[in-house]
Amino acid sequence: QVQLVESGGGLVQAGGSLRLSCAASGRTFSNYIAGWFRQAPGKEREFVAAITTSGASTDYADSVKGRFTISRDNAKNTVNLQMNSLKPGDTAVYYCAAGRIFTRNRAYDYWGRGTQVTVSS
Repeated sequence: QVQLVESGGGLVQAGGSLRLSCAASGRTFSNYIAGWFRQAPGKEREFVAAITTSGASTDYADSVKGRFTISRDNAKNTVNLQMNSLKPGDTAVYYCAAGRIFTRNRAYDYWGRGTQVTVSS
């Protein structure tokens, strides 16, 4: 089992920045691919970003490419999402996930409970 706890959400004005963190515990986190997803009210959960076990490769949804950066620190068992130039459309609950497949779909084995990000216009 891997337990994931997100933090860093909050309320920010459009154009601002937030940094989300996900702390992992349990099994060796460095063995897992990590991803961030988000879910806005009335919408399905969607892919945001993913990072491979070593951090050498990343993938981003087109909607966040160039504004968001995913990173990980395996020594600290954390994965982060730096979000810049935030837009009201980024408002959602953001979820951290861990799994064995580097993918944009929701086939991750473990999920956190989420952290709310609200971007005001």
